[in-house]
Amino acid sequence: MNIKILDTTLRDGEQTPGVSLTPLEKLRIATKLDEIGVEYIEAGSAITSEGERESIKQITKQDFKAEILSFSRPLTVDIDYCLDCDVDGVNLVVPTSELHIHDKLKTTSDKLIELSNNAVDYCKDHGLIVELSAEDASRSDFNFLKDVYLNAISHGADRVCVCDTVGILTPDSSFELFSKLSDLSVPVSCHCHNDFGLAVANTLSALKGGASEIHTTINGIGERAGNTSFEECVVSIERLLPEFSTNVKISEIYDISKLVARSTGVYIQPNKAIVGENAFAHESGIHADGVIKNSATYEAMTPELVGRKRKFIIGKHMGTHGLDNRLKELGLNVDENQLKQICDDIKELADKGKTVTDVDLQVIADNVLQINHEDRIKLDELTVVSGNKVMPTSSVKIIVDDEEILNAGVGLGPVDAAINALKSLDIFKDIDLIEYHVDAITGGTDAFIDVIIKLQKGNKVVSARGTEADIINASVKAYIAGVNRLLRD
Repeated sequence: MNIKILDTTLRDGEQTPGVSLTPLEKLRIATKLDEIGVEYIEAGSAITSEGERESIKQITKQDFKAEILSFSRPLTVDIDYCLDCDVDGVNLVVPTSELHIHDKLKTTSDKLIELSNNAVDYCKDHGLIVELSAEDASRSDFNFLKDVYLNAISHGADRVCVCDTVGILTPDSSFELFSKLSDLSVPVSCHCHNDFGLAVANTLSALKGGASEIHTTINGIGERAGNTSFEECVVSIERLLPEFSTNVKISEIYDISKLVARSTGVYIQPNKAIVGENAFAHESGIHADGVIKNSATYEAMTPELVGRKRKFIIGKHMGTHGLDNRLKELGLNVDENQLKQICDDIKELADKGKTVTDVDLQVIADNVLQINHEDRIKLDELTVVSGNKVMPTSSVKIIVDDEEILNAGVGLGPVDAAINALKSLDIFKDIDLIEYHVDAITGGTDAFIDVIIKLQKGNKVVSARGTEADIINASVKAYIAGVNRLLRD
């Protein structure tokens, strides 16, 4: 069975505390959702604000293959705003639990059904596709819930949705609930929240029970503990549930995950399934050795399936096979004795609590191999001016291949200004700063600062470190060290 996906990143996902997307960010995400094969995009909630409506209108103006919906309460005023945005349909959300009907809406069950039916009629009279979502369905009386659905269908609802609004379903109860609704004459969809960490499991069980559509958000973002994770569901369907399929271009999952993380500022925990930075990373010597021989030993899927690459992490748990593989990636060939010495030196460094970066590995390997690299770029002078009434400004003098170069830059802060002064030079132009991390090694205002950065040039990514009492000097030192490494190849 082919499963349809309604992605609600732009509505339910944006309800994540602290998240507010601009119209351009929403359009970019919607465009990518359409490109990767999502059938239904909930673009927002038209009733929310004028800015929200403008965002939705920008999306509906595009010639997307996906059906574009807006969230709507069963109220004429909401539906009129949806019509004004020229959406294809509405996600018409109707509360069905006694708690919501009596305590929140202060109404009765009969009046709720009348309200729901009238809203469906109004939508259909105005040419809208209707997906009727029963809010708090998982805590609703089943007979009443089904009655709401049957009424809505008789009035023209195109799809109905079971909402596990506070995430209290279990895989067993989810399967049972959807099995009991499988005789409805329209597609039934599943909208789960992750309050108990079961959103994905409950969604997959709903499919086995008879659901043919799922609601998701990219990276599982959403209010409280979030929603059903798009990437986890799609890949689980692909690899674990052979009786089901989706139209999603799985190899582009990582790209849209990063896009949403950047746009929302909600960054992904390293150990998150599928898209976390550690999802295909190996440090353990036993694991690395197995993966090198046959990736299936410790990987349930290849990283390339979801647009990722495998990584071998440098650390005290790393074995010689993984280390040798990483050294070869850096262009270093060593014999057995040299490999053992480098491995021992790494473990000694890691035992002191130090994070071992590519820079550390390069230095250790250089010492063992007695290689002395001549850096192409050397910092001669660095000056930074900053203050509460002064735009942070930096001037740098560097030596590149024995040629003296002067440059200046401005930024949001002194570190940004110093890096910008370097980045605008031709030798730095093809190099992207993709990660910047700062730690205070000691306490107090005179603490030593450890700056770790990641730089990328083409397909090559390197780490670099700078340790100084001055965060600006440490940052520039790390940046130049990383660029020198990239320029050696």
